[in-house]
Amino acid sequence: MTEELYDLFGAIFLAGGAFFCLGGAVGLVRFPDILARMHAATKPQVFGLLLVLSGIGISVHDAKVWMSLGLVMVLQILTAPVGGHLVARVAYRSGEWNTDDLVVDELSEDLSEAGFTRNEEFRPERGQDRPKSQEPPQRRFD
Repeated sequence: MTEELYDLFGAIFLAGGAFFCLGGAVGLVRFPDILARMHAATKPQVFGLLLVLSGIGISVHDAKVWMSLGLVMVLQILTAPVGGHLVARVAYRSGEWNTDDLVVDELSEDLSEAGFTRNEEFRPERGQDRPKSQEPPQRRFD
């Protein structure tokens, strides 16, 4: 009876994790701006992965499996915020989001002290072609 109960809880955790991963994927496709997409790519995905890994651990309930899953969980918790932070900084520097929407902009102060100035000509407006100097090289696959 207890083995079936472990499997049931494992399946519930797996389904919950799949639901959060699906929600994050839909948000990544449907959200309008880079900040909302970054949120969808990090928070629900990490929580969904943690639920999936917990469901696997509950179903298998072996110490070796839990140690491996625990390592994956810790690495995911440590690396996902760093990746989201880097995406936000690149989006800020490249002008992907409107800085007028910010209430507090501490990053601009730090960047100006470091000598960074935003180049508004860095990327063309949406719908325009890139200048020829910025065109990626054409690759031929024969």
